[in-house]
Amino acid sequence: MPVRPPLTPLIESLPSTVPFVGPEAQQRASGRLFRARIGANESSFGPSPRVISTMAEVARDMWMYCDPDNHDLKVAAAAHHGVAPQNVVVGEGIDGLLGLIVRMFVAPGDPVVTSLGAYPTFNFHVASVGGKLVAVPYEDDRESLDGLLDAVRRQDARLVYLSNPDSPMGSWWEAAEIEHFIAALPETTMLILDEAYCELGPASAVPPIDVSRPNVVRMRTFSKAYGLAGIRCGYAVGETQAIADFEKIRNHYGVSRMAQIAGEAALADQAYLASVVQRVAASRQRIATIAADNGLNPLPSATNFVTIDCGRDGAFALKVLQAMLARDVFIRKPMAPVLDRCIRVSVGLDHELDIFAEELPGALVAARGN
Repeated sequence: MPVRPPLTPLIESLPSTVPFVGPEAQQRASGRLFRARIGANESSFGPSPRVISTMAEVARDMWMYCDPDNHDLKVAAAAHHGVAPQNVVVGEGIDGLLGLIVRMFVAPGDPVVTSLGAYPTFNFHVASVGGKLVAVPYEDDRESLDGLLDAVRRQDARLVYLSNPDSPMGSWWEAAEIEHFIAALPETTMLILDEAYCELGPASAVPPIDVSRPNVVRMRTFSKAYGLAGIRCGYAVGETQAIADFEKIRNHYGVSRMAQIAGEAALADQAYLASVVQRVAASRQRIATIAADNGLNPLPSATNFVTIDCGRDGAFALKVLQAMLARDVFIRKPMAPVLDRCIRVSVGLDHELDIFAEELPGALVAARGN
């Protein structure tokens, strides 16, 4: 064995893992392209035509580095939410911002609370700094607010992660319930409220933004409703000092010039966003109908996907998933116990859902072994 530079003890202790096997990797493995890419909660409706035009116009300027202050996008996001630019930090998608906030608040051994089966990238960030992850089971296919709060108090947790609307189940809490949860949190616990899907759910599920609370950071993305997953851009809104603390460690050149310009243009075209929200709702309904026509139970969704209860256990749902992949239809599924009885189907263009409807009956037959 060759002698090699040693890793830190923490990194050496972590398992080698791939958080997500992307559709590209699966296509390389199979040697075939997916006929329908409806598994990653992207928006195949794409960005606004005005955004596309703007990106084309500025392509020649990409020889320049980005603005390390993200000034114009911060100002635009602040105006959109009625807060000051000092209440906004821009990052490389919510994933990048999650990594920063974990580094800011979690030391080795510190407890961090999340839901069992919630967004796994957050868990990997916690593991990378040696935090102690405390996972609370879902309750009736929703993240358990009471369970999360109890775990925070019991563990004296530094961070608690909550998504609303939720992935992977598509469920949500009304704003009043979220506000009650915030009010009950210890002042020393920072809440990460991941609102990646909030534009796609009911307005009644989105509490007013209050930047006076030092222990709440609200996270938003351009990857879902705005159709810009490929540019990796998101932002967080919070109290002035909480946001200023990001400046200590963020990658100031991490958000590209193109991403900053595209994000600003996307915020400026709210009419297009409204049209996408309508198309997503129609697509959710069609997915639900396809599922019900095949004897499956579609769960209510406030996101750009529908989680479908396959009516059996996790092993059966995995067979359904594998049968769909074998038919070149890319979908995903929750993997945590209880939730794993489901598959998850992202909204898509009409021809993609035509393929889903065509292939699902055969995939169910294959999964049942008859």
